Amino acid sequence: MTYTNPVLNADWSDPDVCRVGDDFYLTASSFGRVPGLPLLHSRDLVDWTLVGHALQRLEPAAEFDRPRHDRGVWAPSLRFHDDRYWIFWGDPDQGVFQVNAPRIRGPWSTPRLVKAGRGLIDPCPLWDEETGEAYLVHAWAKSRSGVKNRLTGHRMRPDGTGLLDEGRVIVDADRLPGWFTLEGPKLYRHDGWFWILAPAGGVETGWQGAFRSRGFFGPYEERVVLEQKDTEVNGPHQGGWVRTPAGEDWFVHFQRRGAYGRVVHLQPMRWDADGWPVIGADGAPVTVHRRPRLPPQPPAAPATDDDFPGGRYGSQWQWTANPQDGWAPQHSADGLRLACVRSADAHDLRRVPNVLTQRLPGMPCSVEAGLRLESEETGARAGLAVLGDAFSWIGLERRADGTAWLVHRFAESTAGAERDAAHPVPAPGGRALLRIDLTPGARCRFSCDVGDGPRPCGQVFAATGWRWVGALLGLFALAPGGPGPAGTAEFTRFRVTPA
Repeated sequence: MTYTNPVLNADWSDPDVCRVGDDFYLTASSFGRVPGLPLLHSRDLVDWTLVGHALQRLEPAAEFDRPRHDRGVWAPSLRFHDDRYWIFWGDPDQGVFQVNAPRIRGPWSTPRLVKAGRGLIDPCPLWDEETGEAYLVHAWAKSRSGVKNRLTGHRMRPDGTGLLDEGRVIVDADRLPGWFTLEGPKLYRHDGWFWILAPAGGVETGWQGAFRSRGFFGPYEERVVLEQKDTEVNGPHQGGWVRTPAGEDWFVHFQRRGAYGRVVHLQPMRWDADGWPVIGADGAPVTVHRRPRLPPQPPAAPATDDDFPGGRYGSQWQWTANPQDGWAPQHSADGLRLACVRSADAHDLRRVPNVLTQRLPGMPCSVEAGLRLESEETGARAGLAVLGDAFSWIGLERRADGTAWLVHRFAESTAGAERDAAHPVPAPGGRALLRIDLTPGARCRFSCDVGDGPRPCGQVFAATGWRWVGALLGLFALAPGGPGPAGTAEFTRFRVTPA
């Protein structure tokens, strides 16, 4: 039996994994979306399901009450120690944070700031079971600190609440010929060595490095252990090592794929005669490989479809900012009823906090959602969007004469406001079936049905991500600024169907 990469074909950025008994868990960057720190579960390292999130709000609340698409939670590390799950992450504008929980589904602790400072990213803890010592390593974001291409190490309090020293540079890649943008370290103990698995070279074209030392503070020797070579997997790096109960070693990493974001690959891993890890097929990523020797599991993937039972949305959805009073879906037996939130930014979805999003699938597919606009407010609108540095959406808008119209709008990355992508058409009864067909290259064809049959709408739209984040699918309901409630919109039967 074989598997095919990527095993997670969507933007599960900067993955890290751990094993507890027969279970494997994965978390990933969530940046400014809420809830954050997704938690995935697998029994075979190939088939994954989303079981929750570890972070319910981003702080400080005032900073994240509006979209911060490339800020917030960067590159977390997931560990199990002392009968608890631990996640450390870096907020590039605040510092290193930590949460922990007795069970993967929580309850998770309130975030604790372990080290304050700008530019502190990609932290990873290590509890040395042999000595009882605890350590932390992190990288640097030059955009905030003026420093990059080096890793800083600390001794840490065993309870994970703080650090015991000022820290020192333990790997300075400026001293390594050809190495640049060293980041994303993962820290381990193995075979008497301290190991740091860390990528370099940038997300598009980089490689995975391994560093080892007999002492935590160095000196470290280095080796490239995974790179593109003659494959189509560009920039294969940044992830985590995990060992199965049978003693097999595997490495989970990402590949940046444009608008699809950072999809997740699984690589076999072994140790050579000199004690160095060998990842993939002699250092090149595999596309198809024998599955891990683990009990067979039914095929699984993180949910995308949603019938919104009882008016609730599934755990695959995230807001583009901290949710506010008045956003909570209203109870409905028919679908997801969202308030048309008044906003001065209704003309630009990139600036709107109340967009409910999920990851853009990394495969050709169709996306459908039913919509009924229940607001009588002039200018009220709701729709289905592809959201990124550029965006496009299709949906319904209420006119001054009380009629509802099907509209399709877009904005280029440099535009400050949207404009029509097609001529509006009447939507009798304020209802529509909305559809997006995604083809290779994240090219999106919009269509609709307002009761007289399916029709294409507008030109093909090429989805884009943000600087670090892949494009998103989004549902929204908005109204122009003003006093009082502005009505609701109801979404039904959200479906993603492979092409």
